[in-house]
Order: sequence, then C-alpha cells, then structure tokens
Amino acid sequence: ADNRAIVMDEEVAASERDAGYRNAALANFIRSFRNLDNPVERVLDFYFHQCALQMSCLDLARAFLYLANRGRCQRSGQSVISAERAKRINALMLTCGTYDAAGEFAFRVGLPAKSGVGGGIVAVVPNALALAVWSPGLDEKGNSLAGAAALDRFTALTGLSIF
Repeated sequence: ADNRAIVMDEEVAASERDAGYRNAALANFIRSFRNLDNPVERVLDFYFHQCALQMSCLDLARAFLYLANRGRCQRSGQSVISAERAKRINALMLTCGTYDAAGEFAFRVGLPAKSGVGGGIVAVVPNALALAVWSPGLDEKGNSLAGAAALDRFTALTGLSIF
C-alpha cells in the first residue's frame, strides 16, 4: 500500500485471539499433518495481527493491486510473487474470500474478492485494477451488505467481471 502509517490494532488482535477457537483448532489440525513450519501459537499470533490491520480503502486497494497485475508491483514493475501464484490467490479469493457467500458473490459480482469482519471488501479485476469498499453493516455470512451491493453495481455499470 506504500503507506508507513498502517498499523495493527492490538485491541482487535486480542479480540480475534480471544474468540479464535476454530482458528486454533484448524491450525493444530494442519500442524498434525506437518504442514506448518512454525509453532501454532506463533502462526496464530501472526494471523490475528493480520486481521487487525488499520488502513483506508485506498490503502487496501493498493495493497491488493499486485494481484491485478499478475504478481507485479505496478509502481516498480518488480515481481512480488509469480504470475502463477497470483492466479492461484485470485482463484482462492473467488472461491473462498467472502466466507460462505463466495458462490453467491461470484455469481453477483464476478470478481475475486476478500472481505473482512470490519466491513471492508477488496476486489480484483485481473489485468486492470483492485478496488476496495467499506461499510460496517454485515450480512449473516459476515460480509458488508452495502459493500457487496456497491461492487455488484460497479460490475453491472462497467462490465468489468471475469465472467
């Protein structure tokens, strides 16, 4: 996002940790198959802090722009990740990024996206752009109601969709 003012909200991270029983169970399950190289507590602490980043919609869109640019930083042209990995991440966002609403979101919006329980949603138009929306009212599946509606309207008006 190229913004050094982005911080992690320790209160939010602690709240995520205090309610993270399922995440802890899944991390231990993954560890049981030797698919974590680091201690579970360290991985969970890192994850909970990633859930607690404070940033603007502009920062969020900029942070995901490399996924729209086949893994390359748009400003420098340097590869952040391989094009293949960017493709895989976009596929995961399309199929899982909006929790249990991923299928409906893909049908309505037609873009890879990742939502957060803070009300933000970031979407990627491959080979074009990343955009972020925010509104705190969440639906029953944990996604921003107004944010999803705005992205639906965006793709309807622009025709920018992967479908």
